[in-house]
Amino acid sequence: MEIISLYYFLKLCEDFNMTKTSSRLFISQQTLSNHIRRLEGYYQAQLFHRKPTLSLTYAGELVLEFAKKVIEMNVDLKNKLSDIEKQERGIVRFGASTTIGLQFLPQILPEFTQKYPYVEIRYTNQISSILESMILNGELDFAVAVTNSKNDNLLIDKLFEDPIYLCIPEELFRQYYGREEYRAIKSRSLEGANIKDFERLPFSILTNRLGGLMNDYFIREKFKPNIYFTGTYTDQAIRLSSLGLSACYCSHMILVENLDRFSSNVNIFPILDQGKPIFQNFSLIRHRQRYLTRYAEQFMDILYKSLDNIENIDVTRIVEDTV
Repeated sequence: MEIISLYYFLKLCEDFNMTKTSSRLFISQQTLSNHIRRLEGYYQAQLFHRKPTLSLTYAGELVLEFAKKVIEMNVDLKNKLSDIEKQERGIVRFGASTTIGLQFLPQILPEFTQKYPYVEIRYTNQISSILESMILNGELDFAVAVTNSKNDNLLIDKLFEDPIYLCIPEELFRQYYGREEYRAIKSRSLEGANIKDFERLPFSILTNRLGGLMNDYFIREKFKPNIYFTGTYTDQAIRLSSLGLSACYCSHMILVENLDRFSSNVNIFPILDQGKPIFQNFSLIRHRQRYLTRYAEQFMDILYKSLDNIENIDVTRIVEDTV
């Protein structure tokens, strides 16, 4: 039995599709099939039901759990040997959402690569729940995610608080409020917006984790939004707000990345919940039992340092009244 066969078996268990998995691994279907049959011969057991669709047998489920442990232990061993030999060669497997990756990686990579020019960065762009699973499965070394996990195998270090802002097109203010009324709302909202001031406006509502956070806030405030659009991705809400069609909410991190995409005619106010800002809490998560190389720890150190540059960017904006 070879570790590569277990690795191919593990990857096939992600897709349960020979064509897709072989393409993803850049090998032929025949090569993949040979490795699976080699494992079945070694263990003297059928690992997959072939019909009506590919699925694991009970023996296959046992081998899958074993394969996960072997692959994880092999990665740990290679990392330890790399440190012992001071080769400073290897791989950092880092995961985050698209926005987090766009913000952090340009700040981390130049300094990190200067210190470790022979270390490869493998970045995974995924939602937080999938990143957690990839940490637990040994597919990632660490990730930045929004998490409430209580899993004992995860080490969760609070990384930063990401404040939430309201984005209100000036056109909507003028359409739904009298001039003196909207000027007063804008003035007091600069220090923190009260959601009830905006109950007349059409809103874009999100069904992602941020949307869940805001829905809880709306319930506490007994605020029923006038829903114009419902979607999963913040990019959609940003576009509609820039067109003057709806108000939306965004995190500080997203606003820093997308300020140039917002129309200059959009007001941006921090949101207050009982007098306090609303935050999304991002954490650095990793497996409690996973060995980290020196260069992986250095990557995390640079990640922490890069936070100051992003947190200090002011995104609050009030559109000048030209009427």
